[in-house]
Amino acid sequence: MIVRILTGTMGVALLFSTLAAQPPKREFSLQADSPKFWELVEKDAQLKTVGSGFGFTEGPVWEPGGSVIVSDEQTNELFRLFPDGHHESILKLGDPDGNTRDSQQRLIVTASVLRALIRLSPDERGYAVIADRYKGARLNSPNDVTLGPDDALYFTDPTLDLVKGEKQEIPFQGVYRLGKDGNLTLLTRDMAQPNGLAFSPDGRYLYVDDTERRNIWRYAFRPNGTVEDGVQFADEKSDGLPGVPDGMKVDRQGNLYVTGPGGIWVWSPEGQRLGRILLPSTAANLTWGDLDRLTLWITAGHYVYTLKMKASGYLPYADPKEVK
Repeated sequence: MIVRILTGTMGVALLFSTLAAQPPKREFSLQADSPKFWELVEKDAQLKTVGSGFGFTEGPVWEPGGSVIVSDEQTNELFRLFPDGHHESILKLGDPDGNTRDSQQRLIVTASVLRALIRLSPDERGYAVIADRYKGARLNSPNDVTLGPDDALYFTDPTLDLVKGEKQEIPFQGVYRLGKDGNLTLLTRDMAQPNGLAFSPDGRYLYVDDTERRNIWRYAFRPNGTVEDGVQFADEKSDGLPGVPDGMKVDRQGNLYVTGPGGIWVWSPEGQRLGRILLPSTAANLTWGDLDRLTLWITAGHYVYTLKMKASGYLPYADPKEVK
């Protein structure tokens, strides 16, 4: 049994419960809803387990040397997973969740127990809190974060990991922008439990999923760092398989890859479901890896998987020697 100290019954608690309840054996498969799905991945692509022995993996960030940083929400640590499969602890931290790099390649972490967005020091032995309050009130439990087209940081702040007994000081669950000047602004409070988020490669749209309502929203992004014209882009209602909308990424064509029931749901820029990547364990997040961005790295419960793709992924924080 996996025990979490949370308020409510959603979010990571829901993911943990579905992980515990799922059958001991599920098979990997690729399920196409459109012929376009096979333009993104080979029909005979094979899932590879590259890491195991974790508690609950989240927030993968691939590194040019071939390793990947992952959060473990059960052991409360950040790990570095190496190509040979072994992993080493980087930092003990209360419930690390989503991670990204900023425009200077520094690691940014959503630290739910701290109720803060933090930046790791260059030696990875410490951190600085870069956002923990909005208009004087403590944030809820920051969940996921991404770098925006304007080099600002954008993050979600649901109550999914709010520690039991602690007071919610902000009366809503929001999506925020943290400017390079340190100014924190609210973008939207439309969603019940905002979670994963990603920008389209051209920077025109911001996508955010809502774990509680199990749908995905799309907002028009403006050069001044605001959003408008929010519309429901897609929904991922359960069809009996475990999993909820959580982490998301986009490829260079603008297709959206979102965790959901059974694994990863793949959406076209127009909102058509192209197919699903069905996984042996419940997926929580994903990222693109390798210098050509042709590999999906997937965090799923105790495991980290990789899947070779035909589609090339997009990451806004790519190192100069990598393909954005």
